[in-house]
Amino acid sequence: MTSEITLFVNPVAGRGRGARAAQPAAQALRAAGFGVRTVVGEDAADALDRARSAVADGTGALVAVGGDGMVSLALQAVAGTGTPLGVVAVGTGNDFARVNGLPVRDPAAAGTAIAAALRDGRDRALDLGRIGDRWFGTVLASGFDSRVNDRGNRMTWPVGRFRYDLAMVAELAALRPIPFRVTFDDGPEERIDATLIAVGNGSSYGGGMRICADAAMDDGRFDVCVVGPCSRATLLRVFPRVYRGTHTGHPVVTMRRAARVRLDVDPAQDVTGYADGERVGPLPLVAQTVPKAVRLLA
Repeated sequence: MTSEITLFVNPVAGRGRGARAAQPAAQALRAAGFGVRTVVGEDAADALDRARSAVADGTGALVAVGGDGMVSLALQAVAGTGTPLGVVAVGTGNDFARVNGLPVRDPAAAGTAIAAALRDGRDRALDLGRIGDRWFGTVLASGFDSRVNDRGNRMTWPVGRFRYDLAMVAELAALRPIPFRVTFDDGPEERIDATLIAVGNGSSYGGGMRICADAAMDDGRFDVCVVGPCSRATLLRVFPRVYRGTHTGHPVVTMRRAARVRLDVDPAQDVTGYADGERVGPLPLVAQTVPKAVRLLA
């Protein structure tokens, strides 16, 4: 393995924490004897091109510095290549790092842990989800939660997290069950009326919401959370339980497991899928588990 490591940096992650976090992470890696180069793209597409070039050139590891969006971008570069992934989690949600027990908002500790893992040859082979040519690490969301994202992304005011709080209030007012058509593995297509369906390679999304609480990233299968039709009052009662993962015991929630999941709706329903918090596109979408698709430095 080459001793040169590539830091893949989002300069605006966590209100600027991405750029600030690169320095202590780089110092920890250099102190351990590794050479460090930094990749910062002009935009997401340019950054991904640069990361893929680093992987093709044989970098010893690609280290994503930022939040879940930056990890998701890094996955597009390293999945299936054998190049290990490191994560310096300094974003808002950091679900990928939390699920895997990595340091959060402590770039020096993250850099030290990555250096130790490289030195000792320690990594974990993790499954990833794949939708077409796009990889994801945590959760594919569709339904109420994706509609909140859609609405929030369309809003120009207010700024920050409050925009999505307002979007949630608006979507609650319009809450209706969505008639999904779902296929699990090679089974028959099932018609399922649901408030939302989440396909989990990992257990959490949205900054610690354990929507697929028992999902493991190395078992070759997704955990699928189906929240059935429910009233606004019921959804508001169930929602806080998601952070503890205890919502799965509520009668309105059903859990399924599968290695391949196809989600579809009538076009008039206009349902979008989000994976790792990033917009994938409108349904239909097919998610497939790819075992041992990435090596995580941990």
